[in-house]
Amino acid sequence: MEKDTNGMKVILHIGAHRTGTTSFQAYVRRNCDFMRTRHIGFWGPLRTRKGLFSGIQPGAGVGTRSARRARGRVLLQMNKAERNGTTTLIVSDENMLGTMRRNMRARSLYNDVGERMSRYAAAFDGQIDTVVLSVRALNHYWRSAASYCVARGHSVPTPDQLGRVAFGPRTWRDVIADVACAVPGAKIVVVPFERTAGRPDAMFRAATGLYGPRNAAETWLNRSPTAPELRNILANRGDNPDWISGLSPRWTPFDPAAAAALREAYMDDIHWLTAGADGLATLTEDLGQRGAGQTLPHGPLTRGQGHDDQERRMAEPG
Repeated sequence: MEKDTNGMKVILHIGAHRTGTTSFQAYVRRNCDFMRTRHIGFWGPLRTRKGLFSGIQPGAGVGTRSARRARGRVLLQMNKAERNGTTTLIVSDENMLGTMRRNMRARSLYNDVGERMSRYAAAFDGQIDTVVLSVRALNHYWRSAASYCVARGHSVPTPDQLGRVAFGPRTWRDVIADVACAVPGAKIVVVPFERTAGRPDAMFRAATGLYGPRNAAETWLNRSPTAPELRNILANRGDNPDWISGLSPRWTPFDPAAAAALREAYMDDIHWLTAGADGLATLTEDLGQRGAGQTLPHGPLTRGQGHDDQERRMAEPG
């Protein structure tokens, strides 16, 4: 369906890591007065996971009728927001993209994102203007995903399973292509996590084009547990803590060859994006970050981990 170009602008923020996404959501809530004066509305997990999106994705007892009801709820709330003067609506929920637990089980990067995003596009009645996708270096993404899952009761992945992850064919390029096909007509904006790490104001600029209030300090929410913390978690539940190896404060589950393969795959993705991404997406680079340009800054690549979330806010079994 053709979008109503005279109506409210809808921006989906689907960051793939919880450190950046939850920091961005906290930033938006903290600056509600700034948002209100600029007629910018916001739907985050506190709204989307309380029934608004229920029925959009398939599951037990979820069928076509549930999807129609979900679409009706979304459109009703959109119309209400527009009547209240909202001209731009930001919707931010990392679970729209999928969950890390699903990725770890499949040993693949968001392999069902096309189907998922097409259902969200239908729920928003084709009125999505922009999709902002935050990506992260694959070796750090998968390390963080593994830490998150182990901390929540999953088994420590075996070397064979980690090898399937590291040398698998699917990368961010495939995810971006699937999203672009699922939400036709929407602008796809890709933001490297390394450029907005601890800087949700930069993510806000990438999403809206506006300069929001500056942070007083870098914001790093919901980091994944350290290696010592993971060992304590395993010991407390009766598992062998030595399964988390290494002397580094951060767990490094991948061997050097696997980590190198993941780094190379990510740099291939960045080069593809820099070259124009076949017209599918736009890489946002100039966000005022140190070392701006086509070469990613080195520091943030080795700093911090994401993907943690409060369990009570998880939307789907992953």
